[in-house]
Amino acid sequence: MIDVQRLRVLRAVAEHGSFNRAAAALRLTPSAVSQQVAALERGLGVQVVARSTRGVTLTRAGRIMVGAAESVAAELAHARQRVAELDTGRPRLTVAAFTSGGRLLLPAALHRLAADHPGTVLHVREGEPEDTLPLVRRGAVDLALAYRFDGPLPGGPGAGSRLEWTPLLEDPLRVVLPRGHRLADRDALDLADLAAEPWVLGCLKTEAYLRRFAEGAGFDPEIRGTTTDYFFARSLVAAGMGISLIPSIALAPEIPGLRTVPLTSPAPARHIGVATIGDRDRPHVTTLVHALREEAARHHAR
Repeated sequence: MIDVQRLRVLRAVAEHGSFNRAAAALRLTPSAVSQQVAALERGLGVQVVARSTRGVTLTRAGRIMVGAAESVAAELAHARQRVAELDTGRPRLTVAAFTSGGRLLLPAALHRLAADHPGTVLHVREGEPEDTLPLVRRGAVDLALAYRFDGPLPGGPGAGSRLEWTPLLEDPLRVVLPRGHRLADRDALDLADLAAEPWVLGCLKTEAYLRRFAEGAGFDPEIRGTTTDYFFARSLVAAGMGISLIPSIALAPEIPGLRTVPLTSPAPARHIGVATIGDRDRPHVTTLVHALREEAARHHAR
């Protein structure tokens, strides 16, 4: 029989990349973490982590067991929630959302949920996908409104295991310039046109994405400012600090004195969607996913 606690420890090792960091997260000693992993390996008869001076990495067997650990954690969390619902008679739903997507899509979808499932106890928490998707996998969150750039879903080891991704919107990134800028009257811009410009960005992930696209256009962008807020970044553009790259849905409310210009293909974009755990018969989750899809379709049609 596989010990659930040992699976929990292995999942923490996979998430943190070392016994020491996993021990700190679990409030155990590194020795205890090592012993739990060793006991799991003895029980399975295979190695689940490869140890080195640079930390630990999962073996193929380890990746399989981390996927199992995530499934077990999610099922236990779901069972606890269902038991709590038996006591109150009211279903509970926890939703995570990133800021701009939540502001655009979530309010109308929640109205639909309340109409179709009155009495649902709702909790909403804000967070970036690399933080909220692991919560969905563990069952701590029922649904995450999230995004990804080109590539796999964020969220660390096992990020795709048992996650169902429902696409909602493509959110192209736009160039934001002062209205008096020499390029502000263009209908579209090639990224190479902006090689000499200083940049102010509203998200560290956007910076990494910009650098990748800029490399393809043959230049290394000069970053003059970074923030964690797109409105603040646009305010700095209005103050003359540079130009910015902003997702389309984060361009409201308007700031006077700015001009927004699309990029020519291949243009960078965020892919917005909903992450849930599969194999769940939860009507209120299904209702909210459908409501988010309808709201995204309405936004796309505008």
